[in-house]
Amino acid sequence: MRRLGLTQQEAARRMGITQPKISNMMRGNLSNISERKLMDCLNQMGYDIETR
Repeated sequence: MRRLGLTQQEAARRMGITQPKISNMMRGNLSNISERKLMDCLNQMGYDIETR
């Protein structure tokens, strides 16, 4: 988000989640987001995620 210069609102739209969830993620609170959704969000921000 910072690298792309996006606001929380812009990042939320891009990731398909709400701004409050972005705020929680930025504070390290990932309890309300699934692992799959987190990986999808990172993909939307340009990260290539691979699991083994």
